[in-house]
Amino acid sequence: MRVYLDNAATTPLDPEVMKEMFKVMENTYGNPSSIHSHGREARTLIERSRKTVANLLGTSPSEIFFTSSGTEADNMAIRCGIVDHNIKHAITSRIEHHAVIHTFEALEKTGVIKLSFVNLDSKGNIDYEHLETLLKDNERSFVSIMHANNEIGTLSDIERIGDLCETYNAIYHCDTVQTMGHYKHDLSKLKAHFVVCSAHKLHGPKGVGFLHINHRIKIKPLIYGGAQERNMRGGTENIYGIVGLAKALDMAYAEMEQHQQHIQGLKTYMIDQLKESITGIEFNGEIDPDKSLYTVLNVSFPEMEMADMLLFNLDIAGISASGGSACSSGSDIGSHVLTAIGASPSRPSVRFSFSKNTTKEEIDYTVAKVRELCLVSA
Repeated sequence: MRVYLDNAATTPLDPEVMKEMFKVMENTYGNPSSIHSHGREARTLIERSRKTVANLLGTSPSEIFFTSSGTEADNMAIRCGIVDHNIKHAITSRIEHHAVIHTFEALEKTGVIKLSFVNLDSKGNIDYEHLETLLKDNERSFVSIMHANNEIGTLSDIERIGDLCETYNAIYHCDTVQTMGHYKHDLSKLKAHFVVCSAHKLHGPKGVGFLHINHRIKIKPLIYGGAQERNMRGGTENIYGIVGLAKALDMAYAEMEQHQQHIQGLKTYMIDQLKESITGIEFNGEIDPDKSLYTVLNVSFPEMEMADMLLFNLDIAGISASGGSACSSGSDIGSHVLTAIGASPSRPSVRFSFSKNTTKEEIDYTVAKVRELCLVSA
């Protein structure tokens, strides 16, 4: 049996999305910047997709800018938002995606900003009082805090963060890569200046995402070279990817409630089965459904021999997952997220992440195999 439980890394392309993309590949090959009929046909598909995305998110098409990935969108928001607005102080958390943390670190290293990290508890929850203190003490900060952590699933209160940023005149960038298509976002109400999406996290294609730029803020391009994306991103647009992104997001919104119920049910079931099957098991991050992303479960296993072989042995058993352990020293290449929340470096951890395609039979098989590995290694 082969089981795919690494959906937080990427999701399989939905067959309906693939069909939409194939139609474009077969029939629409014009450059969308060309003014002839072939070009206009391609441009129409892009703008129709932009309108679909904007309508789903409660915003204007003029605020949606297609990119090559969530990483590019994060870089564009952070680098351009900070440089173009002469921001000298940034606030983030130590569990953000490397696309965020490494970008801030590069800016700090060159003296552009001073970087502050907001306090977290052992579940990865934001200390909102500390965040407010940092905002009070530093005029006009740039804040980047994700909606849901990609490794442990802990959710942050992005409405509360948006309100705090508005109160203290801060710029707010929110990485919603893990939650776009899994929760409904109304960008007309969310007080964020920048919001990020990557299509392959919601059964769309790899190589395409978008950056939402609120009309209240203006930035210059990160990538120069052409007038594409209303002069905001040079480079010929990925027409097939953009159409696929819009189709995937449209499907996600149409089926969101049933998918959430299905996936949360499987996650809860797996938690219960693991607790019954393995003594001393723990979970990294929040597992309360109101505080945790329903597609992610990070499991901390008891200490065992050959802990570093756990993922390999799962792979041999046909189970695809990801994980690791916290860093035990500065030279370790471990999970910066688990280290930041104080997880034990001696306990192996595995992230299981689910999708609409995951089945109860796959969960049963995975739990049984994990139990076997724990018994053998005990």
